[in-house]
Amino acid sequence: MSRYPFNISTFRGGIHPENDGKKLSKDVSIRTAPLFEYYNIALQQNIGAAPKWVVNVGDTVKKGQKIAEADGFVSAPLHAPTSGVVEKIEKCPGGMGICVETLVLKSDMLDEACEFYPRIDWKECAVEDLKQRIADCGIVGMGGAAFPTSVKLSVPPDKKITDLIINGAECEPYLTADHRLMLECPEKVLIGASIMGRILGIENVHIGVEMNKVDAIETLIEHNKPYNIDIIGLDVRYPQGAEKQIIYAVTKRKVPAGGLPMDAGAVVQNVATAVAIAEAVIEGKPLFERITTVTGEAVKTPGNWRLRIGTPLVKVLELAEGIVEEPAKIILGGPMMGFAQKSLNGSIQKNSGGLVLLPPSKVTQYSSSPCIRCGRCLNACPMNINPSYLGTVIENEKFDLAMNNNVMDCIECGACAYICPAHRPLVQHIRRAKAEIRSRMASQKQSVNKK
Repeated sequence: MSRYPFNISTFRGGIHPENDGKKLSKDVSIRTAPLFEYYNIALQQNIGAAPKWVVNVGDTVKKGQKIAEADGFVSAPLHAPTSGVVEKIEKCPGGMGICVETLVLKSDMLDEACEFYPRIDWKECAVEDLKQRIADCGIVGMGGAAFPTSVKLSVPPDKKITDLIINGAECEPYLTADHRLMLECPEKVLIGASIMGRILGIENVHIGVEMNKVDAIETLIEHNKPYNIDIIGLDVRYPQGAEKQIIYAVTKRKVPAGGLPMDAGAVVQNVATAVAIAEAVIEGKPLFERITTVTGEAVKTPGNWRLRIGTPLVKVLELAEGIVEEPAKIILGGPMMGFAQKSLNGSIQKNSGGLVLLPPSKVTQYSSSPCIRCGRCLNACPMNINPSYLGTVIENEKFDLAMNNNVMDCIECGACAYICPAHRPLVQHIRRAKAEIRSRMASQKQSVNKK
């Protein structure tokens, strides 16, 4: 009989890297970064429409002040991370490695805050007021997707939601920011989850946590009595935290091909998003800072830091006391789904869960060879598609065959490429095919509209 008061759930497929790197930072408590002289705030920090600047060069701003407003329903505002002067707006490297419009804020080192939003009694107020507060505070999915949270909680009337799942899996190797949040801020995780449950009008609220974080599970259970949330242990398996996989692990329901989580009656949110919602509602605090793991074998002192949005990556590395050897790869996010950076010229964004620096010993340059039909990618694929076949047809530019074989269902987790003994760049092939298919669909739509 299990010594845990819950079942351990999982999904089909997936992998578990032999060395997940979490031991470097999982036991390091969250530390708050000092103020820096400059913050570089990228404009586009959400899926959907970029917000619009509401400040100009030369303006003085205060911490928490809105500096960009949402430009449409699927958009999210930005708020100043500290007080200071808008020095310039220019192009700077973004999280995906391309240059994006960025506001450069010179801090006055006073950290003077504007008046935050008033506290809301989340148990008694109108649901629409809660959603509006989440929108006003610029909260997005902080696990990586950066989808505006208020939109995700605005369920169409024809969709019936029965389950809210708070994703505490943090299955990406090396990252431990969510782990530390659950250990150090369990009350906020539970309150944020309860607020979202009230917005959705449901009682089935779950928090799924991988079993390599038993201390976090026990901490959540210890604080859970007033909230009565279902705490679920999840098997340690990547990509356990992907929406479709965690939905199946928790509810045993499958999201239909081409569908959304709500088509399976579920909404998934990250634990960091839950904490941001709790702070927005009970403290009136906009989203202008987040917890980020700074780690990797090339980092001198790995740890977890509370960082302002816009903190330059070079300053983040200084917090970790620099490097022990020249990194072969710099990744913003996790090593499986994060984005390699050309340099440390970028900055922290709302969905920056980690900054990982890997030494040459942890990075190998592979030469790809033809597929040997071993089938390992089929066993690893959590979406039950055939990465081997897709890679071959995409190499031959048979994008119609890729489309007919569900290439658009790929979540780009990288499990297939990780397990492939021929070292085939399967994720890159699939991303290329998706881009080509979307381009063709857009062209066809334009042709129809012209007619």
